[in-house]
Amino acid sequence: MAKTTKVQDQVKIRGIRRRWLLNSVAIVLLILTLAVGAFAAMLWSYYYTGTADDLMRKATSSANGFRMYTRSDYRAAAQQTVSSYEDKSSLELQFLDSTGAVIFSGNDLTAGSTPGTPEIQQALSELTARSWNGRDPATGERILAASCPVIYQGEVVGMIRYVTSLSDIDRQFVFAMAVIAVIALGIFAMVYFSNLYFVRSIVEPLAGITEIARVIADGSYGVQIEKKYDDEIGELTDAINDMSRKIRQAEKTQSEFISSVSHELRTPLTAITGWAETIQNGEARSADDIRKGMSIIVSEAKRLSNMVEELLEFSRMEDGRFTLSVEPLDLKAELEDAVYTYTEFFRKEGITLEYFDCPEEMVPISGDPERLRQVFCNLLDNAAKHGGAGRRIDVSIRQEGETAAIRIRDYGPGAPEEELPFLKNKFYKGSSKARGSGIGLAVCEEIVVRHEGRMDVSNAEGGGFQVTIRLPVEN
Repeated sequence: MAKTTKVQDQVKIRGIRRRWLLNSVAIVLLILTLAVGAFAAMLWSYYYTGTADDLMRKATSSANGFRMYTRSDYRAAAQQTVSSYEDKSSLELQFLDSTGAVIFSGNDLTAGSTPGTPEIQQALSELTARSWNGRDPATGERILAASCPVIYQGEVVGMIRYVTSLSDIDRQFVFAMAVIAVIALGIFAMVYFSNLYFVRSIVEPLAGITEIARVIADGSYGVQIEKKYDDEIGELTDAINDMSRKIRQAEKTQSEFISSVSHELRTPLTAITGWAETIQNGEARSADDIRKGMSIIVSEAKRLSNMVEELLEFSRMEDGRFTLSVEPLDLKAELEDAVYTYTEFFRKEGITLEYFDCPEEMVPISGDPERLRQVFCNLLDNAAKHGGAGRRIDVSIRQEGETAAIRIRDYGPGAPEEELPFLKNKFYKGSSKARGSGIGLAVCEEIVVRHEGRMDVSNAEGGGFQVTIRLPVEN
């Protein structure tokens, strides 16, 4: 199964590489094709069209020089011109009659022949210079010819025709195109291999990240990927490494939570079961023993009930069923109710609860009184549980600007500095050996945040632990 999955991942990666190369290389290939095509058109115009234009201008100029001759004078002047023509090695000069037959030629090889190329008839019918390139009907050689009629008093008395071989031009054109083709192929190869290298530098790290991510998904939480790049791949590596660490921490926290809750539930259940069996079996020797046992049963049952209620509250928060019944209330009065409720209870435990009042008669806010009272009670209970060894708990409320600040401080050992950032995380208990599920502070912070407030935890100056709640005050 793992091997099949790995093969599928490789196929996907190859697909990414193929799509990337096709998209980028196809664009470069299209650009190079257009560039080569444009260059070929420019070369064609330079070599062939330019040469044809030159020959037509030359033929037109020569024909204009013969416009003063009659038919008989034209023949005599043509013969004299051919005999003195010196450029016959590179450009053939021909004089044709009005039917298109050659009467005189610079090299005497074509005299008496009829070339029959298209530009001759076009020039005769349109009475202007025309050019043509193609294969000579007689020799099969590629040539370029330009013909222009000689007109005397509106009558065509003959035609001047220039003919040149295209062999040299063809070789120059082919050579130039070969050079540009080699350059284009070189550019294409450079782009292709640079893209291939670039894609490989992305795909191969992604393949490694994918494999590690699959290992994490299979349960190997905490595995880390080696970071090799400081770019987007490096950021992805950091994100997955952070996710792996957090999953490992969450797994560890969840395991510790289950273990802690199991222990917390077993302890009161053991006490309840033990005393219930003692009373049921008649082993309690006096009414005081029975009252003591029943008191323990009631106390432990309440503790179980509170724990279950706390877990249910947390469950409602997690699945979105946690709601507030907001109404105008006096925050000071709600806090005093919680303080008075715990004063006698703490006194029996040997803990002094000091309440420091604020000068304001009332501190008005909008909130849910039941939820806020739950926060105060949880924090007071937490202070007694973790800081009761200090035998004193201070509670104060002050209006500071537009917020009400409530501080609950104990005089116990406090919390290790390295654990402070995590104390409000759900299920986190740190090094504390006190009883609890580890979700009390998380529930309190959720309630405070829902009231648009803030809850901070810190070690107090002089020792002990302090929780500060800030809630917005209504004007």
